[in-house]
Amino acid sequence: METQKAPKKAAAKSGKTIKITQIHSVICCTPKQRKTMKALGFNKINQTKVMPDNDAIRGMIEVVKHLVKVEE
Repeated sequence: METQKAPKKAAAKSGKTIKITQIHSVICCTPKQRKTMKALGFNKINQTKVMPDNDAIRGMIEVVKHLVKVEE
């Protein structure tokens, strides 16, 4: 397990970030997708956030990939 944790910490310390923009409304979404958008910090269309590029954020983006635009 030690070898798996080391690359994740190294990636987090490297400062990689992604730019996420909300492009669609959450009106017709499932409750899980609404909660995910709220957890990402979005509440308006065209709102942009810069977040660390890690597995947790990537997983959240995968749930709401039809609502956001991701720039690396």
